[in-house]
Amino acid sequence: MSGIIKLLPDHIANQIAAGEVVQRPASVVKELIENAIDAGATKVQVLIKDAGKTLIQVIDNGKGMNEADARLCFERHATSKVASADDLFNLKTKGFRGEALASIAAIAHVKLITRHQDNETGISLVNEGSKLASVEPMVCAVGTRFDVKNLFFNVPARRNFLKSDTVEFNHIVDEFLRVALPHPEIAFSLHHNDSEVYHLPSTISRKRIVDILGKQFNERLVPIEEETDIVSIKGYLIKPEFSKKSRGDQFFFVNNRFFRDNYFNHAVNKAFDGLIQPKHFAGYFIFFDIDASKIDVNVHPTKTEIKFEEDKFIYSILYSTIKLALGKYNIAPTLDFERETCFDIPHDMKYQPVSEPVIKVDTTYNPFFNVSSKPSSSISSGQSPAMRAAGFGSNDYSTADWQNFYAIQEDDTAEQTTLQLDQEDASINKQFLVKGNYIFTTCKSGLMVIDAQRAIERIVYDDLFNKFISSPINSQTLLFPIEKECSKAGLALWNSNCTLLKQLGFHTTSTADVLHIEGVPSCLETETIDTCVDLILESLSFKDIDKGEIAHVMVSAIAISASRKKQNLHLEEVVVNLIDQLFLCPEHAHTPSGKKIIDTIQLNQLIARF
Repeated sequence: MSGIIKLLPDHIANQIAAGEVVQRPASVVKELIENAIDAGATKVQVLIKDAGKTLIQVIDNGKGMNEADARLCFERHATSKVASADDLFNLKTKGFRGEALASIAAIAHVKLITRHQDNETGISLVNEGSKLASVEPMVCAVGTRFDVKNLFFNVPARRNFLKSDTVEFNHIVDEFLRVALPHPEIAFSLHHNDSEVYHLPSTISRKRIVDILGKQFNERLVPIEEETDIVSIKGYLIKPEFSKKSRGDQFFFVNNRFFRDNYFNHAVNKAFDGLIQPKHFAGYFIFFDIDASKIDVNVHPTKTEIKFEEDKFIYSILYSTIKLALGKYNIAPTLDFERETCFDIPHDMKYQPVSEPVIKVDTTYNPFFNVSSKPSSSISSGQSPAMRAAGFGSNDYSTADWQNFYAIQEDDTAEQTTLQLDQEDASINKQFLVKGNYIFTTCKSGLMVIDAQRAIERIVYDDLFNKFISSPINSQTLLFPIEKECSKAGLALWNSNCTLLKQLGFHTTSTADVLHIEGVPSCLETETIDTCVDLILESLSFKDIDKGEIAHVMVSAIAISASRKKQNLHLEEVVVNLIDQLFLCPEHAHTPSGKKIIDTIQLNQLIARF
């Protein structure tokens, strides 16, 4: 009787492994670039077509492979980086498990052109779905070139789950930068659909960061450095005033390998405590150099989670290093213009000596003394305005005076007063503006409070979106075009959505690291344009944004920026018109992002306060 357990065929085993190793086109880019670095390359070129769905091409000038190695590299668990079990605990290379190329070849058409540095000619090898299709000699340069075409051609379900080209290319950029940042000595380039996205020459660490994020970041970086027996820490922090609402510029590297770690991230946030605004995230590029035997990189298929043997000590060192750097470079807390200043000490009193307060009591004072029986002194006469208004000071005191002083009104009087106020409120429809933004107005159930800025955001959003559905948004041409410096990734994001942005009223061109803004939606003021562009780029940078949501986030960013322009809310007719427009919106209680616009203080809540 035959058993029920069977060995899987190689091509099926490779497809199963591919499910872990190759999740999307970005996974292929990561594996191929890392192989190029392990091969000793000093120059790596990455060319992408249709966000990697059509073509992923990686070219390096490393040491290359001979024919035997080229044939063997597509076999499962074939690797040049691990010879014994001991090597697993002292890894200094990027890849080591020997599954990457076998997994990629199982779900794509792969062409390999390579030449070893000791050979005069190279070899061209084609592998289709784990099957070797052809092997031919070829004249080529020293190094390796991989062409990965038709990714997931034999796994249609996985291909259908891929996101839009914009989202998938964002993931490719992420993986590209995670390898390029810790290797400034290697030249990298990235092209997408024949357009150059990044051109990164060989340089030093700080210049590599600036080349990626833009020239404006050179003044925003704070260097950190610490050398201990446990770990060596180097890198850069982004100044607190340039913190963002997203976690985009947060990079940890250990031995030049990117990783994520919430524990160490907590150390950074703790060090920045009090320096950045709420719901903002500190930016950093931190490089750990540690004994490879004291870390385990093989705890996750993508190798982005790493175990540290002495993580608690590293946490303390990291925290102290960041605090020291922030103090050394005089990084002070940012000004909070929303802070209550009524308790601040006036400037004239700051340098006066501190003295203990003294309470002066007139022991001869009696509010019931007759005016004629006491001196006319204002202190001893007891003729305070409040006492005289209450009838004291004109006659001799008696027990009845004390009883009247502590008399308590009956509850029915308060109820009558409440009813009278209700009747008066019913006939008054008045709006009051508090702190230039909060509108208080009466309603049947009590008192309504409206956040004016959020109300404007909702009104502008509904108006723009309704117009956008039927026709392009009205655009105003700027008399003087605005030049805005952006990172390469930011420009790539903007240009990939250029058609949609034009329909929304933005007319732009770009050169190098600069976005030239020539026209904007007519609802924007000049001073809000820069903020609006930043909001759009920040929204587009979220990796899992759905294609159908792109228009929504762009219109929402425009509405938020438009709501920040100065409004004449001190004019009663403007406030009344704003309230009327808000209640014409189908969803008037919340902003497009879900924030509350209206709150109501119930009448019984008001009564309970008194």
